[in-house]
Amino acid sequence: MADIVQEERKPSAKVVSVQGPVVDVRFLDGEPPPAVYDCIEVWTYAGKKITLQCAEHLGASVVRCVSLQETLNLQQSAPCFCTYKPIAIPVGDGCFGRVMDTSGRPLDNAGPFTNTPNMVPIRQKVPEVTFDLRSKKREIPELLETGVKYVDLLYPLIKGSKTGVIGGAGCGKTVIILELINNIVKAHGGACVFTGIGERIREGNELYYELHESHLLHKVMLAFGQMDQPPGARAEVVNAGLTLAEYLVNKNKDVLLFMDNLYRFVQGGQEVSTLLGRVPAETGYQPTMASEVNAVQERIRSIEGGGSITAMQAVYVPADDMTDPAVVAIFATLDGNIVLSRDLVQRGMYPAIDPLQSSCTNLDPAVVGRRHYEISQRVIQHFNKHNGLKRIVAVIGLEELSKEDQLVYKRAEKLYNFMTQPFSVSEVFTGKKGEYVPVEENIEGCERILAGDYDHLEAQDFYMIGKPPRI
Repeated sequence: MADIVQEERKPSAKVVSVQGPVVDVRFLDGEPPPAVYDCIEVWTYAGKKITLQCAEHLGASVVRCVSLQETLNLQQSAPCFCTYKPIAIPVGDGCFGRVMDTSGRPLDNAGPFTNTPNMVPIRQKVPEVTFDLRSKKREIPELLETGVKYVDLLYPLIKGSKTGVIGGAGCGKTVIILELINNIVKAHGGACVFTGIGERIREGNELYYELHESHLLHKVMLAFGQMDQPPGARAEVVNAGLTLAEYLVNKNKDVLLFMDNLYRFVQGGQEVSTLLGRVPAETGYQPTMASEVNAVQERIRSIEGGGSITAMQAVYVPADDMTDPAVVAIFATLDGNIVLSRDLVQRGMYPAIDPLQSSCTNLDPAVVGRRHYEISQRVIQHFNKHNGLKRIVAVIGLEELSKEDQLVYKRAEKLYNFMTQPFSVSEVFTGKKGEYVPVEENIEGCERILAGDYDHLEAQDFYMIGKPPRI
C-alpha cells in the first residue's frame, strides 16, 4: 500500500542526510519549501511511513526536519512528499476510548478512527483575552471534589485551574493522577483527556486496561508519545492532548486534562534544540524553554459561557532538586503545587504529599468557605509545629516536652496518619479496598482530631483508613 501511494504522487524533495531523528531534505527545482512546522512524508526501504516536521530552513531549498518516528532504514536520496500542512489529528466523539500518537495514528489496534469528521492542526493560536466590565461579572469558582483527603482539604481543585503533582522518581505521581481520574470520572461523569508525555509504556498499558475494566474507557481520550519515541514526538504530543481537550471545551463540556509528565515535554524540547545545533542557555536547557512552557499553559483555559479545562500535571523533579530551572519554569504557571516527599515514601505514608512544601491559591475563604479554610490552617499549623518538635523528640523523648506541646505533637501524628488513604488504583498492590472520602467527612475528621475527640486513640489507628472513625 505504501508503494502505491508513492507511485501516485510526484516527489517534491529528497533526503540529503539522516542524523538520528534529524533529517535534512532538499527540495527539487521549482518546488516551494514548506513553512516551519509543516509535515513531510517519507518511506523507509522497508515500507514504513515516517512523518517529518520542518524545524528550520538552512538555505533556499534545504530544510532541517525533526522526525516523529524512528528513522531506522531511512535512506539517503529517499523521495519525500511535502503536505504543506502542519500536523493534524482526527477530532470527534469517536476519539473516546481510543489511543493515538502525536500525529493522530491509532495505537490500540482497533482500526481507523470513526465519527471523527475533522482533522485539526495540533498547534493552535491562543484566542486573545478581552476585558469588558460591562458585559461580564466575576464568576464564582466552582469546587471539584476528588475524594482524595489531602487534595480536597489543603489543595482544592476548582474548574479551570492548573495543579502540578511534583516529585522525584518513584514518589507516586502517576498513582495520584490515576486515582484522580478514577474518582472524578466516577463521581462527576466528566470527560477526560489523558496525555502520556515520555513516560513508561508499561504505565500507559496498565492505565488503558484499568480504565477498560473499570468501565471508564468510553469517557477518556488518550494521546501517547512514550519513552521509546523520538524527542520530536515527546515534545509535540502535549499539543495533541490540548487539541482533544479544546474540542470538548468548545462543546461546552467541563474537561479534565491529565498530563504525565510535563518535565518530559521540556526534556524532549531540550533534545530537539540540541540536535538542531542551537546554543543552550546557561542552565543547559533550551533557550526557548520558558516560552514553550507558557505557550502550553496558555491553551489550558476556560471559555466564556462554555466549558472549562481543569488540568492535573505530573512534573518529574530531576535528582529531587526543586530549584531545577525546568521545574521552576513550570511552577510559575500553576495555581497549585502538590509536592511529593521521598522521606514520606520511605515511611510508607501514601499519598506521600509534603504539606509544608506544597501550596495552593484556591485555598481561600471566598472559594472553600470559612470553616474549611480555618480547619485547613489549623492542620497546617499543627504540621509546622510537629516539624519543629520532631528533632527534639528524637533526642530527648516525647515525655520531656510540655503538656501542650505533647498534645500538639500527638494530634499532628494522628493528622499525618489520617491523611494517608487506600487508593482504588493500588488495590492490587496493597490488598486494601480504595476509599472515596467526601469533603464534609474529611473536614469533620480533622476537626475532631484537632478538638481532642480522638485523644484516647493511637496515631496508628488512623493509618490507611478512609472516613474518620465513629466514637
